[in-house]
Amino acid sequence: MGEFLKYKDKPLVRRGNMIYYGDPSEKYIIMMIVNESRKVEDLDVSTSVTIQLQENTKSAKIIKKAERDGMYAAMDIAEYWLDEAIEATRG
Repeated sequence: MGEFLKYKDKPLVRRGNMIYYGDPSEKYIIMMIVNESRKVEDLDVSTSVTIQLQENTKSAKIIKKAERDGMYAAMDIAEYWLDEAIEATRG
């Protein structure tokens, strides 16, 4: 796997307003959609983020979905959901 920005040892990849979080070789991955953001000085800050736990397949079946205010809250639930789902597959 190439070099990616990581959060808690899992890759983060941004494509437009979508952020993918998780190891592409695992059964599950998180997709976050930045719905709204605002400028704070010269920086865009996410104010509304949709989080989806998905099967990592072509069909990308959504397992869980939520919306949070801000990227910190979104990453918090994304990390929990992803760890829980991957742990369940490992038994």
